Amino acid sequence: MPPASHFATCPRGLEALLETELAAAGAQVVRQVPAGVLFMADAAAEMRVNLTSRIATRILRKVGFTRYRKEEHIYRAALDLPWPDWFDVKKTIAVKVGAQNAPLKSLNFITLKIKDAICDRFREETHERPSVDPSAPDVPVYAFFTTDAVTFYLDTSGEPLFKRGFKREASAASLKENLAAGLLLLSGWEPGTPLLDPMCGAGTILLEAADMALNRAPGRGRHFAFEHYRDFDAALWKRIKAEAQAQEKPLTRLPIFGADQDRWVLDKARNNLAAAGYADAIELNVSDVLDLKAPTPVGTLVTNPPYGERLGEAEDLAEWYPLLGDWLKQNFSGWEAWVISGDPLLPKLLGLKASRRIPLFNGPIETRFLQYKIVAGTMRPDKPAKLVS
Repeated sequence: MPPASHFATCPRGLEALLETELAAAGAQVVRQVPAGVLFMADAAAEMRVNLTSRIATRILRKVGFTRYRKEEHIYRAALDLPWPDWFDVKKTIAVKVGAQNAPLKSLNFITLKIKDAICDRFREETHERPSVDPSAPDVPVYAFFTTDAVTFYLDTSGEPLFKRGFKREASAASLKENLAAGLLLLSGWEPGTPLLDPMCGAGTILLEAADMALNRAPGRGRHFAFEHYRDFDAALWKRIKAEAQAQEKPLTRLPIFGADQDRWVLDKARNNLAAAGYADAIELNVSDVLDLKAPTPVGTLVTNPPYGERLGEAEDLAEWYPLLGDWLKQNFSGWEAWVISGDPLLPKLLGLKASRRIPLFNGPIETRFLQYKIVAGTMRPDKPAKLVS
């Protein structure tokens, strides 16, 4: 198999889901690596992956690779690449770098040298240089360093793909959209069957579930960096978007339910759902989680409960988690509950036996995604809960 032409990044733990998406979009998977998948793609597959992937964070197109021994080799390697062939000098740029076991004294210095090389190459060929826009560049350039090699990429996504283009507001403990989508896919939830997030915050899980239920492309409401490149085929892009739109299901009331105890936070969820066109499709309620009843006899519960500062100190959480476990047993017999937690101790206080424990990363936080099959059973006797360290 030829070397990969692209690299898709994703939250760690979701690589297998991403591989499935890439194949469905017409890409040829090369291999999984931690937090990403290497793959081959033509222009159509590159566009389709950006538009339809629920799991990817960025789709990077490889444009250069070289070995290096000294930092000056890196400037020369970047200068040798035909940047003016790929985008116009009027486009703004930004350079970001990543490294793994690289013997570099300063990543900031190397970033500046690569930016200088790109600008110098444009000066040589056009007598102009592109402007730098570090916050919202037309053309984001990435360089990734290992011990003795550097790979250069053009980012075809632009803003990270978890920014779907609809969500207006976030809550303090919001999951990224691609991680939320990953939770739903890992849970085995089937669109069309009841789903509840009883601590929904700004509604991220609900939004992702609605998109899945209606088969809507997550990138339908945004733009992508590949639209700024010289090889952009507008007719092909129009055709790919039309293909995706033709596969959408009609908007209808969905058996998706959300709640949060904070009315202000729930207003954020309402605003986000309305922006995506789901104002009347999903039921929201202001309620303390422990006061909620199951909205249907059976279903799937997926939620991101507090496991840090949001509810307070460890003692507060230690008292609350047993109540959460009792609430599940009292009200959700016949349901599957899936809970993500970044604390290895708190879920043990639920008093429930996890059927599955899936390791994931929520940004830098190592978490477990835990499955509980709720059956009617004897309640624990009341006793003070302690968080054992």
